[in-house]
Amino acid sequence: MSLNRSVIRYGYGSVFDVSSSQSLKTNSISVALGRQLRVPDDFFTLSNSLSLTNYDLTNYPYFPGFSTGNAYNVTLNTTLARNSIDNPTYTRRGSSLSLSLSLTPPYSVFPGSHTNSNEWIEFHKWMFDASWFTPIVGKLVLNTRAHFGFIGTYNGSRTPGPFERFKMGGAGLGYGGGGAFLVGTDYIGLRGYDDPNGAYAIPTAQAASAANPNVGLGGIAYNKFVAELRYPVSLNPAATVYVLSFAEAGNAVDAYSQYNPFKLYRSAGFGARIFMSAFGLLGFDYGRAFDTVVPVPGTSTAQDFNHFHFIIGQQIR
Repeated sequence: MSLNRSVIRYGYGSVFDVSSSQSLKTNSISVALGRQLRVPDDFFTLSNSLSLTNYDLTNYPYFPGFSTGNAYNVTLNTTLARNSIDNPTYTRRGSSLSLSLSLTPPYSVFPGSHTNSNEWIEFHKWMFDASWFTPIVGKLVLNTRAHFGFIGTYNGSRTPGPFERFKMGGAGLGYGGGGAFLVGTDYIGLRGYDDPNGAYAIPTAQAASAANPNVGLGGIAYNKFVAELRYPVSLNPAATVYVLSFAEAGNAVDAYSQYNPFKLYRSAGFGARIFMSAFGLLGFDYGRAFDTVVPVPGTSTAQDFNHFHFIIGQQIR
């Protein structure tokens, strides 16, 4: 079980002037239960969780058409996973697979007042993550990964709301830049490219329209592929250090009409990781982007194709 409350405030106006304050308050509670499975082997686990989240917005400027009010997210998640890796700090062999499904109530098919897609968050969300570790020569290890995510609604005439979307780029740490912390968003790293919400975001932050008011708030579908070579410098349990080189490609879109699993933004680079029990996993990467991203309308600065990324914690996607 878990309880969480977070408050994001922006320094505009006086703290005594409520009408000019800008904030996003998030309250959530969740209950989860998981167990190890014996079939088809001992590496499988099945977990289920039920969560309730309330988003309280006051003059919040980052959701077009929805700046003040409350949004509610009731979600049931089921995850089937298989993990056979030999060591979590420097893995040499094994694999990690995860298939996750998140469901909200189908408000759009209920009669009554549950039709506001911002107030009553409705979606079904499918996530698949796969990672394989293959020893090459000696301590050199090849890690290949594939990641997919899709969001839909139960009513074809209703577009997914501004929450629970995918934003791609940078280190995937969850800071959007420009002051926009988007709570309830999956941040997908793509080294070599801008962090989300920058001038060259993926998907591009185009202007919203009446048909799709949530354009620019994140994608509803994404896929990403990674190949990474790792070599250890130190396998001391007190401080495990390894260097790596990588090539990866990914894309996120805010409409299924734009989805093409082979139209990807590509990059390559190198980096290092250090794991210490006192701090967890730290690291940095240099990434070189190979493809041009469509800029936000009105952007005059040129795209930066070279990025250094600071990594905190284990990246899942």
